[in-house]
Amino acid sequence: MTEKVYLCIDLKSFYASVEAVERGLDPFRANLVVADASRGRGAICLAITPALKEKGIRNRCRLFEIPDSVEYIAAMPRMKKYMEYSAEIYGIYLRFVAREDILVYSIDECFFDITAYLTLYRKTPKEIARMMMDAVFCETGISASCGIGTNLFLAKVALDITAKHSPDRIGILDEETYQKTLWHHTPLTDFWNVGPGTAKRLMKYGIEDMCGVAHTDEAVLYREFGKNAAYLIDHAKGIEPCTISEIHAYVPKSTSISSGQILFENYNYDDALLVLREMVENLSLELIERGMQTDTVSLAVGYAEGGTCGGSRKLAAFTDSARRLISEICALYKEKVEKDTPIRRLNIGFGHLAAADFVNFDMFSDYARDEKERKKQAAVAALRNRFGKNAVVRGMNLMEKATGIKRNRLVGGHNGE
Repeated sequence: MTEKVYLCIDLKSFYASVEAVERGLDPFRANLVVADASRGRGAICLAITPALKEKGIRNRCRLFEIPDSVEYIAAMPRMKKYMEYSAEIYGIYLRFVAREDILVYSIDECFFDITAYLTLYRKTPKEIARMMMDAVFCETGISASCGIGTNLFLAKVALDITAKHSPDRIGILDEETYQKTLWHHTPLTDFWNVGPGTAKRLMKYGIEDMCGVAHTDEAVLYREFGKNAAYLIDHAKGIEPCTISEIHAYVPKSTSISSGQILFENYNYDDALLVLREMVENLSLELIERGMQTDTVSLAVGYAEGGTCGGSRKLAAFTDSARRLISEICALYKEKVEKDTPIRRLNIGFGHLAAADFVNFDMFSDYARDEKERKKQAAVAALRNRFGKNAVVRGMNLMEKATGIKRNRLVGGHNGE
């Protein structure tokens, strides 16, 4: 069996690089941050240019953390613009690698299975990576880094850790070099899918690096992490059996959709309930567009001073009715949420989705009423898709504390212009 070869290409400081290129600036020399400065000095920088990183300023910092001695440009986030660049770059990738051999990991990062292309191009993995990275830079002005590995995990680790220390921004790993060069690398959180919580739990056993994980009794790891220990054990050895083709072919046993937002300020009980109603209505329109129904709803509320509450509820029957879903989630809200505690975060979810055409008829529902509402929701969804999300709004969306109209202008929670 031919050994697989993967690339993982990341667009360097993507948002900040786009803003620099749009201004005719060099991201490696210009001091630029992507942040909504209108939110004050506490605004989070979504990205900073490599020039600022070289000055010791960390990514995702807040504006007040940038030293006063450093002059910089603050660029308002423009998510649509970044999506346009990302789509253009994806089109460049397609000139080199077929769609089925690409896995889009995020707006600025993709995996590629280039196993079959080594013979086609008669080039080494590094030469193919350089060819693709150069094409992106020449056509868009965006620089990239790349990890090369014999599986998806090693390609990602080569990108995240090894490429940073390589002059050409390309890192290469196989199982042998991984164990030789990175088994004792710290912190563990530098490794893909190892979060602070996982690292803290490993520290209970004195495990500080991947070598420690690899030499720990597997029974201990399974007792601590359950079935997820299998991924940790494999990754400690540099093993990842999953392929891009398997990911593309995967069909989840159950599906769900969700929506969440961090409120612009602390909200009281009643104002947060208004926003919650907006969120449920918007998510119910997504159900209609997908031709799906749900019989499970969930709610999570985050208090301004810390702490959360929430829960889930199984419905009597499948539904896509905004009226019924609003009623169920509002009832859950009233049951779980403290009335006198300021609220800052809201999350809702519809689970156990099923195609509307295959849902059994509910003899206790008002079918005619539900069908009339469904047609109305479908018409609203069609108008929004054609003319924008704010083409049709309700009276509640115009209330002072409502957030729907403002959030409809955002992309990924950020300015969409």
